[in-house]
Amino acid sequence: MVDKITEIFCLIDDFCKEYYKAEEGHILDEKGAQKPRKRKFKMDDSEVITILVIFHLKQYRNL
Repeated sequence: MVDKITEIFCLIDDFCKEYYKAEEGHILDEKGAQKPRKRKFKMDDSEVITILVIFHLKQYRNL
């Protein structure tokens, strides 16, 4: 099971890297919409997406 989770994470992480490359230069700036956070979010987007995917694949209500 651990190997499968690692495989899913690697696939999602590769996707996120490619997505951010493609997204670069195509996003409109939202000036004044929100104040920027002073501290960085501790989890990477690929980690959050992996948790969501595993949650839905296993159909658990408690991780």
